[in-house]
Amino acid sequence: MSKVEPLPREPQTTVARSLPVYEIERLSKTYARNNLTALSDVYLTIHKGEFVSVIGSSGCGKSTLLKIMAGLLPPTTGRVVLDGRPVLGPRPDIGMMFQQATLLPWKTTIENIVLPIEIREGRAAAKAAHVRAMDLLELVGLGEFPNVYPGELSGGMAQRASICRMLVADPAMLLLDEPFSALDEFTRDFMNMEFQRICMERGATAFLVTHSLEEAVILSDRIQVMKARPGRIVEDVRINLRRPRTLEMINTQEFGEIVAHIRELLGKEAHE
Repeated sequence: MSKVEPLPREPQTTVARSLPVYEIERLSKTYARNNLTALSDVYLTIHKGEFVSVIGSSGCGKSTLLKIMAGLLPPTTGRVVLDGRPVLGPRPDIGMMFQQATLLPWKTTIENIVLPIEIREGRAAAKAAHVRAMDLLELVGLGEFPNVYPGELSGGMAQRASICRMLVADPAMLLLDEPFSALDEFTRDFMNMEFQRICMERGATAFLVTHSLEEAVILSDRIQVMKARPGRIVEDVRINLRRPRTLEMINTQEFGEIVAHIRELLGKEAHE
C-alpha cells in the first residue's frame, strides 16, 4: 500500500509536529525588467528537525525560492519569517551549501570552516571557534585533515568540509542547493547517507533543492512538488519511510511508489 499522503495547503494545516522554524506565506517574485513572474502564492512551513526538499522542472523557481529564503533576494510580495523574525537579508542563523565546495585555496581546511565567523566577528572570534570546528571535522570524518589545503582534498572531502563550514555557527536553518550534484554517483550516495546521519545527530532543520527524485525521497520528511510558470507548490508529499534511511530502501516497492507518484505529478505539470 502506498505511503504517499498529499497534505493540504499550509494555511489549512492545523497540526504541527513541532515548533515552526521557517514560515512563508503568500510569497511571489516578479522580475519587472522582463515582466516575468518566477513565483506565485507560495506557502511553506518547516518545523524544527524537519528535512524538506523541493523538486520540479528546470526554470520552475526552485533556486529563486532558495535565494529568497536565504535573504539573498527580496520577494515581491509575501511574508518570510525565520524563528519569528522577518528574513530581510543574509543572517548568521542561516547556513548555506552550494553545488561546489567554494573553499579558498590559500586557506587550510579549518581556516575555511571558520571563515564566516572571521568575516562577521573578526579573527579572535574565528580562532575561538577552532575547537568547535575540530569537533565538526571529527563528526564528518575529517579529524586528521584540519591543516590540509583544498587542493589536497577529494571532491567528497571538500564537500564534507563545506558541511562543517555551514554548521560552525550552529544555524537554525540549513539551505542546500544541490550540494552533491557535482560528485560521482557512488560518492553522492555516500554523502547523502553521511548528511542524513549528521542531521539526525544534530536535530538539524534543512531545506534541499534537487533535481534527483531518489535523493529527495531518501533524505526528506516532505517533498514540495513545484509547477513552473509561475512557480508554485502543487503538492506537499509526506515521506513515511522509517529512519535512518538506507540505500537498500531505493529497491523497495514502497520507495518506488513514492518516486512514481512524484514523477507522475511532474509529468502532468509538464504537459499543462
